Amino acid sequence: MDKFSLPREELILEVLEKYNTMVYRLAFSRTKSVHDAEDIMQNVFIKFIKCNVNFESDDHIKAWLIRVTINLSKNLLTSVWFKRTTTLEEDIVVTLKEDSEVYKYVLDLPNKYRTVIHLFYYEDMSTASISEVLNIKESTVRSQLHRARNMLKEKMKGDECLEF
Repeated sequence: MDKFSLPREELILEVLEKYNTMVYRLAFSRTKSVHDAEDIMQNVFIKFIKCNVNFESDDHIKAWLIRVTINLSKNLLTSVWFKRTTTLEEDIVVTLKEDSEVYKYVLDLPNKYRTVIHLFYYEDMSTASISEVLNIKESTVRSQLHRARNMLKEKMKGDECLEF
């Protein structure tokens, strides 16, 4: 039986289980806040539950979730409310692949570079897939990856533990 012929509730539960970590990690990489990432993840899945899109494949669902996550993150980061808030100092505990020194450097990158690095390395997406999801040219994705890698190398030069 094809998953897309499942009852809507079963499809929703399967998508929630399969993609919740991906959505959270992407939201966290864009917002650098555990709480904002959790809020965005919740809103993404609320939008998914309410949407009337006929998804053709798992890749279509994944691309839709990534696009919505990026849009909601962008909306939050550019909102007047967000610009007037101050961040609370918190110890960020990340128990995924992101729990590394390298990921802390990735979080210091500008958002557009952080997004392509995250999708390429942490979500194992190809440059063609990233291009499609972000609606930019594949050559732009490759050049952003190249620039981001160079920025990371430069930032990590002084860290003896992370020498290349």
